[in-house]
Amino acid sequence: MYLLGINAFHADSSACLIKDGELIAAVEEERFRRIKHWAGFPRESINYCLNKADIKISAVDIVAVNRRPWANWHRKLFYIISRRPSLKMLWGRLHAANELGEVPKLLAAQFSINESSFPARTYQVEHHRAHLASSFLVSPFKQAALLSVDGFGDFVSTMGGLGKENSIQPLTQIFFPHSLGVFYTAITQFLGFKKYGDEYKVMGLAALGKPRYLNIMQDIVRDTPGGFELNLQYFKHHRQEPAYLWEGGEPSFKDVYSPVLEKVLGPARAYTEPIAENHADLAASLQARYEEVLFRLLNRLYEKTKTTNLCLAGGCALNSVANGKIFDHTPFREIYIQPAAYDGGGSLGAAYYVYNAILGHKRHFLMKTSYWGPEFTPDEIEAAISRHQNQMETVNISRVADENELVRQTAQHIADGKIVGWFQGRAEWGPRALGNRSIIADPRRPEMKDILNSRIKRREPFRPFAPSILLEATGEYFEKEYPDPFMIKVYPIREEKRQTIPAVTHVDGTGRLQTVSREENPLYYRLIEEFGRLTGVPVVLNTSFNENEPIVCTPEEALSCFLRTRMDVLVMGPFVLERESCQVS
Repeated sequence: MYLLGINAFHADSSACLIKDGELIAAVEEERFRRIKHWAGFPRESINYCLNKADIKISAVDIVAVNRRPWANWHRKLFYIISRRPSLKMLWGRLHAANELGEVPKLLAAQFSINESSFPARTYQVEHHRAHLASSFLVSPFKQAALLSVDGFGDFVSTMGGLGKENSIQPLTQIFFPHSLGVFYTAITQFLGFKKYGDEYKVMGLAALGKPRYLNIMQDIVRDTPGGFELNLQYFKHHRQEPAYLWEGGEPSFKDVYSPVLEKVLGPARAYTEPIAENHADLAASLQARYEEVLFRLLNRLYEKTKTTNLCLAGGCALNSVANGKIFDHTPFREIYIQPAAYDGGGSLGAAYYVYNAILGHKRHFLMKTSYWGPEFTPDEIEAAISRHQNQMETVNISRVADENELVRQTAQHIADGKIVGWFQGRAEWGPRALGNRSIIADPRRPEMKDILNSRIKRREPFRPFAPSILLEATGEYFEKEYPDPFMIKVYPIREEKRQTIPAVTHVDGTGRLQTVSREENPLYYRLIEEFGRLTGVPVVLNTSFNENEPIVCTPEEALSCFLRTRMDVLVMGPFVLERESCQVS
């Protein structure tokens, strides 16, 4: 049985394909379209999944979509009657519902088959059930507490539940217009970060400030017996035309905060305005209030489920700072978050919800790695290099057939202070580069963060870079040693180690680590192991292989990034490309 999961007509559009319960492929559309968070119908992602399985669309038995527009219709009807939103807002929601109903027709049209002969059954899975399924049904747990938190989906922003074997039982829900995701977005916009997905920038900025506006944040998001509610005078998403647009390209959205916020906090920051102390304090206050509400939700969920296993999902599950504190503030002792916890992972959740929860097949797939995207053969890589030969007069190109020698050379380059593009195996699923599409550097050099930003990344200076560490060395460098192969938790770095790895130590002494095991990524493990042998430090700086664009997917994109930036070395498969002219600093 082939089952195709789709996240369509929404940000981070994606597709995945499972065969008899085993995941074959999963990828976000942005990797092909080269537009961050691409929203629309994920034709290229679907095509990749089909090609990976070597099947045509006609072989797909079931299509699962992670939206069910008519879910919670009674709540929506009550809202319409009581709030009387604009006709434009209502039309936008009806248009979105109609698009999702057209998925079979779109598949038939996009892949040139007769719709009437398309054998696949189509299931629509409620947004947050898909989120919960995306984590629990691929987790190692037979039973777990489940929590999904994001902006909105199918009129819900938050869903807590209990997972047992194949079943997912929702226990609590928080409905539109109340949302922790909207709260975080509103303050992110107020701080001048207007692009979709900019919340992670504010999370990094929070470490520079103090939560001196926490009392205001507690008025903006209020505790209730059922969880929380927004003080709606600070917001306008609930009374304006659709705030978010998902029309086949970069997601766009309007400010969701109201003028009342400026009356209380002063003028909003313009993007070009320098970051001041009060901006960092606002970010710290936002993060502190988010954590207060999250931990309260989690503790209430524990009281309902009485299990110490937790699965998190939804866009807010990428708040790695909060995730790293869950052990300290709740009774949970085991946590699983799959690498594409945000809306891109909805395709995965929809697929497994149908396969396990609706069709009743036993669970047998465990997502241990994130490597589910496209890969390329040495011949394909060599052909891409040949096409760019005339641009590489000052680049030395060699082919290193022996992997041990490849690892040794690359580790030496990193130890020498060079910036290395590392392109190996299948692309990662989710927003993090986890050792297959990464830029790697020496974490021991305090200047490395500035070098990376000036030569390649061009990021805000307050944003940290992440460490990849050998799994067994985690406790030596971090105050917690709980594994995190998907880089979704921030832990304090041991004080005595902060000067050892300053390039990946944030201003508050923390790091968003990736633990690397020999089993999950043997080549990347060996690279870090060899770097550790050379330097005594089994840690490398790992950042995504890109320059203000989606993470590179193909050899052509990796070469383009290498050639237009000041990267020193590019290692693609067995090929090593080394510039003659780049300096260490």
